[in-house]
Amino acid sequence: MGRELPEYPTLFAKFADTLTGPADAVAAVAEDPEMDWEGELAVVVGRTAYKVSEEEAGECIAGFTVANDISMRGRQYRSTEWLQGRIWARSTPVGPVLVTPDGFDAGTAVLRTTLNGTPVREHRIADLLFTPAHLVAYVSTMLPLRPGDLILTGTPEEWGGLARRGGTRSPGTRSR
Repeated sequence: MGRELPEYPTLFAKFADTLTGPADAVAAVAEDPEMDWEGELAVVVGRTAYKVSEEEAGECIAGFTVANDISMRGRQYRSTEWLQGRIWARSTPVGPVLVTPDGFDAGTAVLRTTLNGTPVREHRIADLLFTPAHLVAYVSTMLPLRPGDLILTGTPEEWGGLARRGGTRSPGTRSR
């Protein structure tokens, strides 16, 4: 990553209006031409979790799906707080499949992100900085997590901006 590993997860909110279906188009916004994307594992909460231990947190997970964490990088980097770059309406495609914990092996699972059908990123879920159970436990220290809440797990290392990865986004570009 080029920097020390964090002791704690970096958190930001995704409000309900940021979510959209897995195949829905995400429109570029005039306010920020630096639209970027990251395929991420999403943890789906199945039972209320409030101040739970990491061991208890696993029992609160209904399953796992994928999300395309789309960001407006120009807005995101205006300050050290990432919220303004991550909360644009209909900017987070989620799904379409939910895999229950008994059908998911984090030790062997691989998440692949594609751009126009071409793989551009692939990482092992086991390489994430924080496990799904750790994230549920950590967030639950601050507020109750309710059934249906989502936690996007991030990526295992710094992903950087789209331009630094040699990609481009234009109308009709599809990332999954």
